[in-house]
Amino acid sequence: MRFDVYTPLVLSLLLSVIGPLIAGRVAPALAARVLTSAAVLTAAATTWSLVLLAAALLGDAPPVIREAREDGHPVTAPVPEAIGLAACLALVLIAVRVYRAVHAERRTRRALRRLCAGHPADTELIVAASEVAQAFAIPGRPGRILVTSAMLRALGPAERRALLAHERAHLAHRHGPLVMAATLAAAADPLLGPARRAVGFLVERWADEQAAATVGDRRTTARALARAALSAGGARTTCALHFTDRAVTRRIAALQTGPPPRLWPAAAAVLLLGTLSALLAADATGDLLRQLSGVLI
Repeated sequence: MRFDVYTPLVLSLLLSVIGPLIAGRVAPALAARVLTSAAVLTAAATTWSLVLLAAALLGDAPPVIREAREDGHPVTAPVPEAIGLAACLALVLIAVRVYRAVHAERRTRRALRRLCAGHPADTELIVAASEVAQAFAIPGRPGRILVTSAMLRALGPAERRALLAHERAHLAHRHGPLVMAATLAAAADPLLGPARRAVGFLVERWADEQAAATVGDRRTTARALARAALSAGGARTTCALHFTDRAVTRRIAALQTGPPPRLWPAAAAVLLLGTLSALLAADATGDLLRQLSGVLI
């Protein structure tokens, strides 16, 4: 336990370094799924490792150890009390961060659904009169696409098709839950922040590739992205397509080349990191249980 319990923290750092690297080198659909899965596994392992570190301060574990020492048994505490206290504090902070992330997601969903109020349930596309160029894919049953009139005016007919295909890809492939899972993982393990941002970028690239395939023209999709980004540039609120300067530049550059390859070895290596974190956390759990059971005997 002395080493295994800390290893998920190290692997979190490694995943955050590797995640952004594969974002531009592996097919976005594959990379987004794999990176999200690895982030969730790593965050769960890190949180459980903190629970194990805090376990020395909970229940009857410390009294058992003290009694064993009084009886002459050479027993050491599973972890120093200072580390156990730090783990308890970290668990409280994790609970607060996860609660805030869930609350923010619910607040955003409610705000978007209010914009759709009054429209028939079978209406997929909702056009809102606004001078702010924005487009949103609103998950749910049914999923909706909300586009402002300013955004439609900024695009030509072919570019509008690319925009709608992009948003439909978000709904069809359930990108909302995927990003939310990565967000919760980063809330539980702040070291995974870069991995969370990489997942956000990847789902946009995924939708870009789907739009290019639907329209049949990668240049038209890139042009639609560029014009929409310029039109949305003055808005304070970030639109659902995440049109930040850095992301748009990378996405346009990717659309001007061929589709990225499916590098299965790289994807498997990322998934292996998450699996390894879970296995090490399980091994640390077994070590702690064996140590405590040995003391009790």
